[in-house]
Amino acid sequence: MTVNQILSTKGKEVYSVLSSTTVYEALKVMGDKNIGAILVIDGTELKGILSERDYARKIVLKDKSSKETFVHEIMESNVITISLSDSLDSCMELMSSKRIRHLPVVDNDIVVGIISISDVVKSIIEIQKDTINHLNSYISQ
Repeated sequence: MTVNQILSTKGKEVYSVLSSTTVYEALKVMGDKNIGAILVIDGTELKGILSERDYARKIVLKDKSSKETFVHEIMESNVITISLSDSLDSCMELMSSKRIRHLPVVDNDIVVGIISISDVVKSIIEIQKDTINHLNSYISQ
């Protein structure tokens, strides 16, 4: 299974904020959209990613104000990305080895989607269900 196949099921909607957005405003968007991370995109350029983990470690634990801190001050700017043709296995490997939960999908330097660990797990479960059903029907014949 490829990233493109996952996005065709999940959808390619991408939520983002500007790097000049306050952390508080970014958190409001994340809460409204029920997402655990948001991309930071200025124009069409991917500048970073902000996660709940970034907020907890770089705002809460350091006793900073989310209303006075800008996203660019705490975002992860070294963003690992994937392409539409990448496999589910390569996504799992990246997420596991880099200890990340979200992978932006880039095509021709434009963000076209995002894959979360939840999307990967759901896809693996679906593949396993299909395999089990196929084996059950094979055995029943």
